[in-house]
Amino acid sequence: MTTTSPTWNRAPVRVGLVGAGPWARAVHARVLAAGPETLLTSVWARRPEAARETAAPYGANAAATFEELLADCEAVAFSVPPSVQAELAVRAAEAGKALLLEKPLALDLAAARRLVDAIDASGVVSQLVLTNRYHPATRRFLAKARTLDVSGARSCGVSGAFLGGDFATPWRLEHGALLDLGPHLLDLLDAALGPIVRVRGAGDPRRWLELTCEHEGGAVSQASLSGSVEVERGIVRVELFGRHPELVLDAGALDHEESWPVLRREFATAVRSGRPEALDAHRGLYLQSLIARALDG
Repeated sequence: MTTTSPTWNRAPVRVGLVGAGPWARAVHARVLAAGPETLLTSVWARRPEAARETAAPYGANAAATFEELLADCEAVAFSVPPSVQAELAVRAAEAGKALLLEKPLALDLAAARRLVDAIDASGVVSQLVLTNRYHPATRRFLAKARTLDVSGARSCGVSGAFLGGDFATPWRLEHGALLDLGPHLLDLLDAALGPIVRVRGAGDPRRWLELTCEHEGGAVSQASLSGSVEVERGIVRVELFGRHPELVLDAGALDHEESWPVLRREFATAVRSGRPEALDAHRGLYLQSLIARALDG
């Protein structure tokens, strides 16, 4: 199902895309080119032929260099490994470009802080692609959760993505599910139950990891994470318990075609207004800090 955006009566935001892998082609390029809030102007990747293949269906330019891409846009979207994003997004921020960022912001907390410092110094707008958060069903779930006195929660982010295919990429295989799937679950748990004040992990992020989180209001939540198990389809699920009927979000069953128009419109609105939404780079840095604390045990 595709959701049509309300009428957009401002100039589309001219966006350049860094990256030309499967996710860039399937989501970023297609969504940004769909408009009317954004216009895909350029694509740059380290493999020129991949950039051309990604740009061609939308009449976008295949930039020969990153600098050429920066000169051809007012905002930059990233669909590259975290280490590459952390480096190039700093340069884009310093060039005054708004940023549409993937999670995690970087491979480690120090690099994430450098990126956020560059964003703050330049004053550019940033937004994080936390897919589930732009879906209407997730927003209804979170609105309901905030009215409840939740005692505890359990959640699961489990898939076989690392066993082979487009998402069995080197950084995911090396660092595991905590960096890849962790931001999604930690964000949902934190948004539903309140700020996470303590988090500890047990297990191996490359096989199976269990997180236990303590929230500011006293609730306790758990998250099971793995990208290396055989399942029929990926499972992303959050269950809330208390003195109320169980409240469940089955995010793995959501049609994310309903998320993309919301994300695109909110990003364009933030760029045009100069005011970032709550899901900005600071949210990404907060999630990265939780990941670092979980790794520290």
